[in-house]
Amino acid sequence: MKVVGVGCGPGMLTEQAIRAISDATIIFGSKRAIALVEAHIPAGCLVREMVTFSPSQSIPDNAVILSTGDPQLAGLGYLGGEIIPGISSLQIAAARLHIPLEQISVVIAHGKDHGPALDRIADEVRCGQITFIIADPKFSITALCAALLGTGEDISIAVCEDLGYPGEKIRIGSIARPPQPDSRLFSVMVGRIECPPGDQKSH
Repeated sequence: MKVVGVGCGPGMLTEQAIRAISDATIIFGSKRAIALVEAHIPAGCLVREMVTFSPSQSIPDNAVILSTGDPQLAGLGYLGGEIIPGISSLQIAAARLHIPLEQISVVIAHGKDHGPALDRIADEVRCGQITFIIADPKFSITALCAALLGTGEDISIAVCEDLGYPGEKIRIGSIARPPQPDSRLFSVMVGRIECPPGDQKSH
């Protein structure tokens, strides 16, 4: 079994990922993941759309499992097998905002109780970390701002929507005037963020 990272948007497949997909006889993945790789799926390959995966599932040894972004960043790497990395939303956000990856901590706030995640985000920001948040559609920017009160007046909030897609949008605001996501597919960067050259903070 191979778990293949397909990137967080179109055109982000690595050569290794393309080879694995092109050689596949059976592929499992979400609708979005399948759409990102459909040009490389060989004729005769069995493709099955799946929304949820579990390590206890019976998955054929020759299966290719598609994981959006990178399998080891809130992806399907926990399924085991050979893991082929992909380009993650973290990498894209860091590149767009000109933030070195080693300066970033990661908090997962996707598909779980957001309370503990908000507490950890506030702790990371108080320690001076820039924090990347993998959010789900129910993640509240308003609740995030409430959790960040007292962490510093110079804290910025960047809402990153549809990263890697043609409609990609990144807006930067403050705790007092944060941007709100328009898309269900978004992540958030929080901390002392400088605007990239040529950009302006949006409020």
